[in-house]
Amino acid sequence: MSTPAAAVAPPSRERHRSERIGWLRAAVLGANDGIVSTASLVIGIAAAQSSRQQVLVAGVAGLVAGAMSMAAGEYVSVSSQSDTERADLAIESAELAADPHFEREELAEIYVARGLEATLARQVADQLMAHDALGAHARDELGFSHVVTARPVQAAFASAGSFAVGAAMPLVTAAVAPERGMAAIIAATSLLFLIALGGVAAGAGGASMWRGALRVAFWGALAMVFTALVGWAFGVSMA
Repeated sequence: MSTPAAAVAPPSRERHRSERIGWLRAAVLGANDGIVSTASLVIGIAAAQSSRQQVLVAGVAGLVAGAMSMAAGEYVSVSSQSDTERADLAIESAELAADPHFEREELAEIYVARGLEATLARQVADQLMAHDALGAHARDELGFSHVVTARPVQAAFASAGSFAVGAAMPLVTAAVAPERGMAAIIAATSLLFLIALGGVAAGAGGASMWRGALRVAFWGALAMVFTALVGWAFGVSMA
C-alpha cells in the first residue's frame, strides 16, 4: 500500500525592511525634529536666564504646537501624493477601457525591456491582464506598490507621536537639570538622544547603526550650534 505524499507546506512570507519605509521615514523625521526643535527652544529660553517654570511652559507649548504642525504637514504632503496616485490610476483605467490591446502590448514591451523574450513577455502580459489589468499596470508601468503607497493618516499619527516623544526628552532634562548650566546640559543630553535615535533608525532600516547615529548627531549638533550663535549674536550667554 502506497503512502500518500507528504503535504508541502507553503513557503513563509518573507519580511523585507522596505515595508517599513512609510512609517519609519515619518517616525524618524518626527522624533528628530522633536528633539532638535524643542531642545533649541528651551536652550534659548534657559540661556536668557529664565526660570525653570518659564522654560518648561515654553517647551510644552513647543511640543504641542510642533506635534500638531508635523501631523498636519505630513497629512497634507502624503495626501497630495495619494491624490496623484489616484489620478494616475484613473487615467490608466480609462486607457485600459479604451484600448486594451495597446495596453497589453505596452506591458509586454516593459517585460521585454527587463529581459524576457517577446513571446514570453506577451504571455505574461496576457495572464496578468486577465487576472488584474489595472494592478499590473499600476505596479509595472507606474511603479506603484503596496509597500510605498501613500497612507496619510498613518504618516500623520507617526509624525505627531514621534515628535511628541522626541520633544519630551529635552523637556525631562529641563525638569531635572540644575538651573545653573541648564542650557549646556540640555544640549549635551539632546545630542546623546539624537545619537541613539540615529542608531536605532538605521538598524531598523538595515543600515549601519554607527553611520546613522553620526549622520543624525551631526545635523542635530549643527542646528543647536546655529541656535547658540543666534543667542550670542543678541548678547545672550550660554553659560
